[in-house]
Amino acid sequence: MMRILRPFVVVLAGLALAAAGTGSAGAANGTFAWVGPQGRTYSIQNPPDNKCYDLGQEARGAHNATRQPVVVYSQKRCKGASTRLASGQAAPGRARFASVIFNPH
Repeated sequence: MMRILRPFVVVLAGLALAAAGTGSAGAANGTFAWVGPQGRTYSIQNPPDNKCYDLGQEARGAHNATRQPVVVYSQKRCKGASTRLASGQAAPGRARFASVIFNPH
């Protein structure tokens, strides 16, 4: 009986570790959008949690349509003045930003 249970316990332990790993590497499900050069709209789909993104071009009018909060920053590397946007919230259309982090810890 012990020999039969041992592989079953190993499989359950592996599944538990895999489930725990997916929770920490989650994503802010949904879309984050902003207005870039020449008034074009840009977006990121399902961005990973707690990762800072620098925008290489003009960015303004952030709109958080993800399920998690985001923080936009006035400077690159998620530094400078910050604005937190809850799920479904948008920044004013003229509000510029240079970097963003999704579901910050």
